[in-house]
Amino acid sequence: MFFDYQFPILDVFFLFFAMILYWISFYFPKNSVLFQICTCLVIGSNFTFALTLLMRWIEEKYFPLSNLYESLIFLSWGISTIHLFLEFQTKSKIIGAIASPIVFFLSGFSSLTLPIEMQKALPLVPSLQSNWLMMHVTMMMISYATLIIGSLLSLLYLAFFSFSKRKEKRKEKNLEIQNFSISSSSSIETSSLPLPYSNFSLLQTVDLWSYRIIGLGFPFLTIGIISGAVWANEAWGSYWSWDPKETWALITWLVFAIYLHSRLLKGWQGKQAAILGSCGFFVIWICYLGVNFLGKGLHSYGWVL
Repeated sequence: MFFDYQFPILDVFFLFFAMILYWISFYFPKNSVLFQICTCLVIGSNFTFALTLLMRWIEEKYFPLSNLYESLIFLSWGISTIHLFLEFQTKSKIIGAIASPIVFFLSGFSSLTLPIEMQKALPLVPSLQSNWLMMHVTMMMISYATLIIGSLLSLLYLAFFSFSKRKEKRKEKNLEIQNFSISSSSSIETSSLPLPYSNFSLLQTVDLWSYRIIGLGFPFLTIGIISGAVWANEAWGSYWSWDPKETWALITWLVFAIYLHSRLLKGWQGKQAAILGSCGFFVIWICYLGVNFLGKGLHSYGWVL
């Protein structure tokens, strides 16, 4: 008998090969076939994630976001969907090269690391038998997927910025050597000097996409936190209890609120904004997985230590 939780095992292999081929394709920039294969592998994994969620929704009669395994599958689907959209818009291999390892890790962790008992669908506990389940958890997972991609682009910006700075310094040194050679030998023409190269266009594009995606994910996070507070009042009689998950969700919201405030009102761009966005990448993972395993609260999945 084939179970729905066995489908994502195929995605581990799809995403592994997609990740490797994305990296290889950088060494063969003119080979469009490799890029197309990568895209097809990600599309296949995206479809399988969606099929797993749909099957469980039909069989169990509730939206499949009630445990860690289901949330990992939904997050993998969300990140791969955003990845495919951006790849279609930009025609760039860079998005896949940074997004596919994240989804590969998530699918591998959910399918190969979690115990089978945690992967199986179970009846909803009373506190989860609410219409707020779909509203709250869906908004939170969509915001996580969106903000992860946006903050990942901020990290990419910092990496490109650092690389371009080092490259410019090396070129300045080479230019000084060549200028010295020209001054000492009249047989060398100045027209033979290499023209300066700038990565400004690439950096600007990465910075802009990071801003747009974070700006898209922030409202989802806001709606998710508000709906969670309403649900908490309905289930536990309190809108806010400073549960570790709630606290880190608020910290995550504040980090990205500061990021957007700095860009909109302070006019921050480039490196300054990217540093803030990069901080958000790590805060999201603490909020999503860290406190669930290492902290004891209403949202905990279990203890690791």
